[in-house]
Amino acid sequence: MTSTVLVVDDEPDLEALVLQRFRRQIRDRRIDFVFARDGVEALQSIERHPHVDLVVLDINMPRMDGLSLLARLQEREDKKSAIIVSAYGDMSNIRTAMNRGAFDFLTKPIDFADLEATILKTLGHIEVLREARRRQAEAERAHASLSRYFSPELAKRLAAGDDGDEMQVRWRDVAVIFTDITGFTSLVESAEAEVLAELLNEYVGGLTDVVFAHDGTVAKVIGDAIQVLFNAPGDQADYATRAIACAQALDLWAEAFRARWKDKGVDFGVTRIGVHAGPALVGNFGGDRFFDYTAYGDTINIAARLEAANKVLGTRICVSDTVASTAGKFRGRPVGDLVLRGRSEPLRAHEPLSPAAFDGAAAAQYASAFAKLESGDIAAMPAFAALVGIHADDPLASYHLRRLLNGAKGARVQLE
Repeated sequence: MTSTVLVVDDEPDLEALVLQRFRRQIRDRRIDFVFARDGVEALQSIERHPHVDLVVLDINMPRMDGLSLLARLQEREDKKSAIIVSAYGDMSNIRTAMNRGAFDFLTKPIDFADLEATILKTLGHIEVLREARRRQAEAERAHASLSRYFSPELAKRLAAGDDGDEMQVRWRDVAVIFTDITGFTSLVESAEAEVLAELLNEYVGGLTDVVFAHDGTVAKVIGDAIQVLFNAPGDQADYATRAIACAQALDLWAEAFRARWKDKGVDFGVTRIGVHAGPALVGNFGGDRFFDYTAYGDTINIAARLEAANKVLGTRICVSDTVASTAGKFRGRPVGDLVLRGRSEPLRAHEPLSPAAFDGAAAAQYASAFAKLESGDIAAMPAFAALVGIHADDPLASYHLRRLLNGAKGARVQLE
């Protein structure tokens, strides 16, 4: 790469002397020189040659002296490195020049060996700074991209180049959250474009903030649906606990969001959430052209099926026994042994509860009724009927009561 040096001096012989001294660098296209006779001409030359890397300027010049020119150069967005030349070794002027951003100085009469060494040293310094700025720009671009997926601290670390291997595609155990909204298609068809944009931006942004607060990774955002990973890209020993806590926090935020928009006259659907844990193929699937950190595998599909199961069960959160048993101090109630769409083997699922709800009388009454259901006890139907009689707003209890009234037995639930 050719470096361009602007030499600003009103001595008529200087141009020829400089070209002679640097003839080999010029011939090898390592350095190119541009010349100006004073500060005014120098500024005009920079406009014509914005790629100038270094300015070598005399202090005493007509129309605009070197110190004034130096000040103007530092006002530019692309600040130019400068070497100041003083005819008399005037330390006062040299000190002023260094305070105004000059990189180095020379005294007249010019020692051309010293001039050559100083110019080459300064160009080397400029190249280091240029590389540092390039790396910083790349890091900022990487951080902007990674911030779509990862919490701010993790994105900052990854953008800096740490844990780069974690981006490679590999099998790893993860916890997965899938969210979706009921009736979103109808809302899209009926809402004004401006309202829908505001609504969806606030919704996705709010859910993402909740995920990041729990150090989760946003693997996909598809319209109103969000896929979240834990234990990826970095290791999280408590990933199952984090996933369940995050799912409950997402539910609280989504319900508050729905209430706010209902007050504005917008009927926003319920957010359904599914959570599962297991092995998945995780990493950057974007190749060299773009970044697409996501996950694939049966674990991901099961989390999506559990999210969809909420629609039938009447619940808002449905978590697999796999993730519930892995989490510490799980509080919840069994939903049933779900035979998910496309699968033949049942999967025990649970509905997580808040500490207050888990310790309440309703949870104990449900646990007793479910135990009767699971064992095939005929007392299950009156037990659920009594529960619904007291808690008519419990959709899961109502679901099991309807199953029993329709002749179903046991905790196995076939979902289509």
